[in-house]
Amino acid sequence: MARERRWRGDLDGPRPSRALLVALVLACLTLITLDSRDSSPIDPARRAVGEVFGPAEVATAAAVRPFTAVPHWFRSRDAMQQDLLDLQAENSQLKSDIATQDYDRNRLEEYDGLTTAAHSLGYSLVPARVVGLGPSQSFSRTVTIDAGSDAGVHPDLTVINNDGLVGRVLRVTRTTATVLLIVDSDSVVGGRVGRSMEVGFLHGRGVLGSDGRLDLELVDDTAVPAKHDTVVTWGSEAGGPYVSGVPVGRVVSVYSSLRETAQRAVIDPFVDFGALDLVGVVVPSGTSSDRAVIEADGSLG
Repeated sequence: MARERRWRGDLDGPRPSRALLVALVLACLTLITLDSRDSSPIDPARRAVGEVFGPAEVATAAAVRPFTAVPHWFRSRDAMQQDLLDLQAENSQLKSDIATQDYDRNRLEEYDGLTTAAHSLGYSLVPARVVGLGPSQSFSRTVTIDAGSDAGVHPDLTVINNDGLVGRVLRVTRTTATVLLIVDSDSVVGGRVGRSMEVGFLHGRGVLGSDGRLDLELVDDTAVPAKHDTVVTWGSEAGGPYVSGVPVGRVVSVYSSLRETAQRAVIDPFVDFGALDLVGVVVPSGTSSDRAVIEADGSLG
């Protein structure tokens, strides 16, 4: 038993005395107190250690930083790519809006003008878009519109736009109609000079664009229209193919026909036939249509 106690005592080793523990605690408190001052006696030792190990810490941090930054780089890259895609989409949308801004504004103005025309002329209109031009080899000046019999359109109806007289309906399908323009060489429209009320016939020259003109031959050979006089439609029985009072154009010059000993006037049409888009087909009020009809009072039927 005595031998076993000695063996355990040798294994545990000598224990520190209580005085030594007190001395160590007091030393720690002294170091803490000195280190809390502005100027500590251990500052030189601390600076020496910092000068020795500081560069190593900086070098180690610089070497490790690329590896620790890899996950953040991937996250930032994905976020930046998404931001770039969003900005590209927004930029494309803005470019599209800018590109179609004038077109949309012109269409809105045309529709407003067509509504005003229906109200001022007292006619109901079926709105339609020009979707095609007549074949050039036929030498006819026609356009195709996207309204046909389903919209209440039939042959020999007047076609106008917000500027004035466009032409008349030649033929229709269920969804489209062919319109003969008044500038066509085979077109004849009864016209009336607004100031003198003299009547005559307007003949097309078959030319589109800014050079497109009409010739007005008055019934009274002695009547001479004045320059800048406005010409409107004379009108036909039952309003077909042309209703009365639709603006056609303005007199730009007057010349004499020696062969026929008559006065003729050159008319500049109000409608720009090279830029036709929205038109209105004059229909009886209350016409059944597959689209909204602009009524004579300016409302939608």
